[in-house]
Amino acid sequence: MAIPQTFIQELIARADIVEIVGRYVQLKKGGANFMGLCPFHGEKSPSFSVSPTKQFYHCFGCGAHGNAIGFLMEHTGMGFREAVQDLAGQLGMQVPEDDASPAERERAAAARQKQATLTDVLEKAGEAYRRHLKTSPRAVEYLKGRGLSGAVARDFGLGYAPEGWRALASVFPAYDDPLLAESGLVIVSEEEEGRRYDRFRDRIMFPIRNVKGECIGFGGRVLGDEKPKYLNSPETPVFSKGRELYGLFEARAALRDKGYALVTEGYMDVVALAQLGFPNAVATLGTACTPEHVQKLFRFTDAVVFSFDGDDAGRRAARKALDAALPFATDVRSVKFLFLPPEHDPDSFIREHGGEAFARFVGEAIPLSRFLVESAREGCDLATAEGRAHLAANARPLWTALPDGALKRQMLGELAELVQLDARELGQLWSAGAARPAAAAPAPDERHRHDARQRPFASSSQRRAAPPPLRGRGQPPSRADVALRLLLAHPLEWETLSHEMHALLCALPGAHGEFFTWLDGQVHEHGIQPFAALREGLRGQPFEPLVERLAAGPQFTAEDGEAPAEEALAELRNVLDFMLDERLKAEQTAVLATVGSDPQALERYKALERRRLELRHRLRRQP
Repeated sequence: MAIPQTFIQELIARADIVEIVGRYVQLKKGGANFMGLCPFHGEKSPSFSVSPTKQFYHCFGCGAHGNAIGFLMEHTGMGFREAVQDLAGQLGMQVPEDDASPAERERAAAARQKQATLTDVLEKAGEAYRRHLKTSPRAVEYLKGRGLSGAVARDFGLGYAPEGWRALASVFPAYDDPLLAESGLVIVSEEEEGRRYDRFRDRIMFPIRNVKGECIGFGGRVLGDEKPKYLNSPETPVFSKGRELYGLFEARAALRDKGYALVTEGYMDVVALAQLGFPNAVATLGTACTPEHVQKLFRFTDAVVFSFDGDDAGRRAARKALDAALPFATDVRSVKFLFLPPEHDPDSFIREHGGEAFARFVGEAIPLSRFLVESAREGCDLATAEGRAHLAANARPLWTALPDGALKRQMLGELAELVQLDARELGQLWSAGAARPAAAAPAPDERHRHDARQRPFASSSQRRAAPPPLRGRGQPPSRADVALRLLLAHPLEWETLSHEMHALLCALPGAHGEFFTWLDGQVHEHGIQPFAALREGLRGQPFEPLVERLAAGPQFTAEDGEAPAEEALAELRNVLDFMLDERLKAEQTAVLATVGSDPQALERYKALERRRLELRHRLRRQP
């Protein structure tokens, strides 16, 4: 539903851009205009000009320019519609929507009101947690023991959720208010009708704020060694862990001053780093880095350093961050990867070696170009033609994901040298492959072509050894079946999946979607559990027969203490990517139907096509 251009023009005419920008940037009168330090790049002397007569801003240093709506989009990370609604709300105006029925407008208004109400509820809980912290010597001593000052605790709004099942009842007399459950503060028991209890109990509370500073969720950390150590708010209408970054609101000014964002792995890392002189740190919220995270960071800075542990898990997380960052790695942006020594996290490294040593360590982080090559050549013997060909196959989707520019051309030359081909030859080879996406050898008959379509995600050993299924002997397992079976066998993988994947699985029709929704709730409440523990909770559930049937089939399991079965996890990733591709295709079909009435529909369609292209490259890379 498009917003009428006449309303947008009136909105800009009514807005005072000096007031809007002045909320985020310190401005001083300079002639007819106002001047300040540009919020979009680091600078020492003001080159950012705001014109009250033209209602326009312009930076003479980096070239950023626009009106009040554009400023809100660039500075806060809002989308166009959200920025218009935010600005209209500040001015007391109601946003009309073309082609919207009265019922649709009413639903949209109700959704906006619900979001505002939920943030109010979360803010009220945050205030209560902060009061509890002041009266809890045990919680205060814990924070002091971690080296945190009262000033840093205040800046980040840290609090404490006391022991007891219904502590929030003293804050919200209407404890049965559905908003408490919808905001994620209260859990409603499925087993005992009417039973409610606080989600967060006896935990240090970290409020999660959006870029406007509104509280949209919480992270809670235990004071001892209980499990799970960290507990996040669940997904709600105002909180999505795949899109939000902890500490981004608090770090905005520091991102400009330091010139880069340091992406860490936890709440305590962010707060401790701020205490030790690195207030430009942010953290993902218990999930792998997503393209949405990277895109949001690049609205505030042109340089991002990802910090990970140097172990295998850290390397896997870094690889996911690489995949997320590649489409945004333009020639004017910097992406680096920092791997800490095994015995250190950022906090302990700085305390042992000092802030200057850490800053030097950050400066020596691995550039994206080098990490791309390292990832592509992993497991490849470059002394053989086969190993070099394997490197080329690994590198192709990574290189393809890079935006066009000098970096991409340089990477082609570097990769071509390793593969021992001319850069032009390698480029032509990859271009030819893109024109003929069916890279596998042609099947000898129609039966094999049918099988390839039906079972694109068999493991490499299955593809070598398993005969095609015979028709008329039952249907092969669906992709949803395969995903469910593999996640039962490897439950730790659930937490490595993105919010998008969680949402996709939970939205599946029938028993599959019901199970994944239940599983997500179990993880939020109890953390990751082995199947033996989950099985008890399955009793009497409508999806129990489905789970029992799939659990009885062949599973990819690892012996205790051994690494998980790589083939099984590769198959899981493939299945999920293919399911996501199908969903994106359906979204494209829906978007095409609105092209005539929505001027932004074509851009959305192109964005979906780019996502599908990335997925197809990733799928083509699998052995």
